[in-house]
Amino acid sequence: MSRPTPDPDRNAQDTEAGFDIQPDFERFHQRDEVFRRSWWDARIRSPKSELFYATHREPLKSWRPTDGFTQKDYALRNAAWHVSDLFTDLKQDADRREGFNDEFTLTRGVAAERMDLGTPVETAAEIKRVAKGFGADLVGITDYDERWMYAKKFSDLTLVDRPQEIPAEVTNVIVTAQSMDYDLIRTVPSALSGAATGAGYSRDAMVVLSIAQYIQNLGYQAVASMNDTSLAIPFAIKAGLGEYGRHGLLITKEFGPRVRLGKIYTDLPLAHDQPIRFGVKEFCDVCRRCSAGCPVQAIPDGVPSTVRYNQSNIKGVRKWSVDGEKCFGYWAAQNSDCSICIRVCPYNKDFSKWWLRVGRWLAGTRLRRLMLWLDMRLGYGERMDPKRWWSARA
Repeated sequence: MSRPTPDPDRNAQDTEAGFDIQPDFERFHQRDEVFRRSWWDARIRSPKSELFYATHREPLKSWRPTDGFTQKDYALRNAAWHVSDLFTDLKQDADRREGFNDEFTLTRGVAAERMDLGTPVETAAEIKRVAKGFGADLVGITDYDERWMYAKKFSDLTLVDRPQEIPAEVTNVIVTAQSMDYDLIRTVPSALSGAATGAGYSRDAMVVLSIAQYIQNLGYQAVASMNDTSLAIPFAIKAGLGEYGRHGLLITKEFGPRVRLGKIYTDLPLAHDQPIRFGVKEFCDVCRRCSAGCPVQAIPDGVPSTVRYNQSNIKGVRKWSVDGEKCFGYWAAQNSDCSICIRVCPYNKDFSKWWLRVGRWLAGTRLRRLMLWLDMRLGYGERMDPKRWWSARA
């Protein structure tokens, strides 16, 4: 069985999703992703980058006398990553780093008998209910789009390209989003804030594996995936989870850019969600808080373009693109991931509060400049001292 021919109305679908695909478009190679390059490319790999990875697993020999970078801060960060790391390390002897280089294979297989769950609309509703039950904060469904799959995969361990392994029967993609802790993100830059990232991935691993196994138990193909196999943001946009932001991240209505994404590739017949618009593009056109806040100026302050800073940018898409080399260089220099662009983003809010939902609404109207002024005036996006996070949880 082969995948269906792409919809002839692809241009209309791209317009609806906000994609501006150029004639010279090329699929992206996983080896060119900046984190993969940090394993093989001498322009990225350095003693600092090697220390960055090592200290996620091993204790530092010394600690910085800086709030947010103490032994306790690193201890929490590494503990938050622990579940995700277990999955990533489990099959290294087979040249697999599942969840970051390779999709997950840790399932029990597909049942021999297929169960009919009703119409694709009914099935999609059930899958979403199950996904939320397993802990997904957001879930959407879209079609399998070959353009966003890596042209080739890459092994961090043996440094060789590999072919895609997604079954030919796959026709749909379920996209999940896990929110990250708001207060932890407020402490960026800090090792402590990395606990929000790690916990997001650890939760994501459990969620996508559980959803995939449920679908396999029904007799259908399902492959769980996190930061591997494909670009995640285009699928998330198509699945109606949010819009694309100036900082190159997905901005969701519920959590802003404060999410981690997972995917399940499946042949289960499912109705698709549609892209949503709530004014992000128009707001990002006038907002420069992420580009102004980036310490290494890796985020553009101009209009969307086809500029490629280096090979870690996809070719042939007009959009805001981030200079991944500058970005990762800062991560390695401070020995923890940086989410300043998330912290300062005006969409990074606790939207359980009604007045913040009003601000989100304003951002989608012609009063967006007023919302931006109020956001800055009221001090949103300012760094919280990591000591405050610890004392608040005491």
